Amino acid sequence: MQIVRATHNIEAACEAILRSLPMWFGQEASLLAYVAATSRLPTWIAIEHDEIKGFLTLQQHSPQSFEIHCIAIHAGARTCGIGRTLLAHCESWIAAAGGNFLQVKTIATTAPSPEYQQTRAFYERMGFVALEVFPTLWSPKHPCLQLIKYLSAA
Repeated sequence: MQIVRATHNIEAACEAILRSLPMWFGQEASLLAYVAATSRLPTWIAIEHDEIKGFLTLQQHSPQSFEIHCIAIHAGARTCGIGRTLLAHCESWIAAAGGNFLQVKTIATTAPSPEYQQTRAFYERMGFVALEVFPTLWSPKHPCLQLIKYLSAA
């Protein structure tokens, strides 16, 4: 598997990945916003056998603070270490750029979902810790959990 920073139009491939995950990306407006962000925010792709299997898009909030805007691995390629590899690559890039903090937002435990339990477990395995729940940031049906990770200097 190869991790590279996207330098050309990857929107169609990223859209196909998101559409393979309807339990996570089932809201059309949000899905299209994530796709559009791949052409304006730093995005890395995981390529295997000449196919894009996953992507991770970052947003920088300050010189030291970054956020995972979106990470998605095609349904047929999940649980193979692609997400872990993408994340590790981006963490190294962030640290080299002088960043120390990486955050991500997902659905909080107060909205039970087996899919988002998997998501939270992934982030916990990757060293993220829960920071705060925002009950109405997205909507009362979708309470937002903010997780954060400290990245040591490169």
